[in-house]
Amino acid sequence: MIAPSKLDERAKTIARDFPILAQPTSRGKRLAFLDSAASSQKPQAVIDALVHYYTYDNANIHRGVYELAERATAAFEGAREKVARFINAAESAELIWTRNTTESINLVSFSWGLQNLRPGDAILTSQLEHHSNLVPWQLLAAKTGADLRFIEVDANGMHELDDLDEKLHGVKLVALSHISNSLGTIAPLETIVPRAHAAGAIVLVDAAQSVPHMKVDVRALDVDFLAASGHKMCGPTGIGFLYGKRALLEAMPPFLTGGDMIKRVEYRETSFNEIPWKFEAGTSNIADAVALGAAVDYLETIGMDWVHAHERRLTAFALERMRTLEPLGLAIYGPLDPKDRSGIIAFNLADVHAHDLASILDTEGVCVRAGHHCTMPLMEKMGWPATARASFYLYNTEEDVEQLAGALHKAARIFKLA
Repeated sequence: MIAPSKLDERAKTIARDFPILAQPTSRGKRLAFLDSAASSQKPQAVIDALVHYYTYDNANIHRGVYELAERATAAFEGAREKVARFINAAESAELIWTRNTTESINLVSFSWGLQNLRPGDAILTSQLEHHSNLVPWQLLAAKTGADLRFIEVDANGMHELDDLDEKLHGVKLVALSHISNSLGTIAPLETIVPRAHAAGAIVLVDAAQSVPHMKVDVRALDVDFLAASGHKMCGPTGIGFLYGKRALLEAMPPFLTGGDMIKRVEYRETSFNEIPWKFEAGTSNIADAVALGAAVDYLETIGMDWVHAHERRLTAFALERMRTLEPLGLAIYGPLDPKDRSGIIAFNLADVHAHDLASILDTEGVCVRAGHHCTMPLMEKMGWPATARASFYLYNTEEDVEQLAGALHKAARIFKLA
């Protein structure tokens, strides 16, 4: 048994920063929220920042010369600087506000992909990808005549790289999730990125599941694009970002057109703004950008090294507790080595459908995801109709894990497995 640690004690203190976690369920159960891979909860500091903006600073940005507009602009651009620093971008101009990871990926597909891909070129992704990092490339391949290729994964969701150099031949774009949202597999970017660049490809990383959970340094990784969502990293919904290297962004045409992304408009032609504003058409999601800046402040105060260490330890503890149910038919999926996985555990219980299992866990106050997790091709490859998924974050504790284990035992009794 893994011994209790100071990490867990601090997590209990952190959990008190999240007001939603203090409420019991309608059945009077303690809430054990284990679905942060879908969307994280928000600390009071982020909620306060959102309310403060609307209470004191609400105005449109960039063009107003009055004090309120100048405060709103400073808060909005200050948040951009915070996020850029958080991922170690060279400058804040390389940070584009979007609605979420999905929009960021679509921006690259439209603005970079249509300009740079031709018949005979190829796009390389993996069999682990979320639909958001698959469907845009399917459509781009259909429009441009490019080939779509896949890094295969083994039965544990590990990337098979023996034929990587062969698959990279003719590839112009490599698009990979840093961490699989279904299995928690951590992609070996330190191996893939330099080999992709050596083959003449650029690299886009879907970092929706990594930026919230570990220190991500875009310059150390040397990725060309990186996309993430605010709502998975203690921020609000409706705000995300795209990092891109300056040279690439400057060469790309706008994704959307309209107000704020222009420099000068005449009746028959328009000149576009500088980056990052060239890609930010219309009135921006000012309030949620400011609140995401507050989320970054919060995470930096906690420390991303601490977050990563806590989640790794808690995941190891959860795996240990859950494996006691293997004689009752519990199957756990994903990488076998803890260093190859994040705080995501996919599982099934005998032949119980994942949705039925999740419903039983809900009666015990345990919130897990169930379904295909927007990775239908992966589920089909693995032969799983669906899985249940528990995912951990900085506010989860050993008590949450014990509640999950107890709920699984209850499910086993209900379905007469125990």
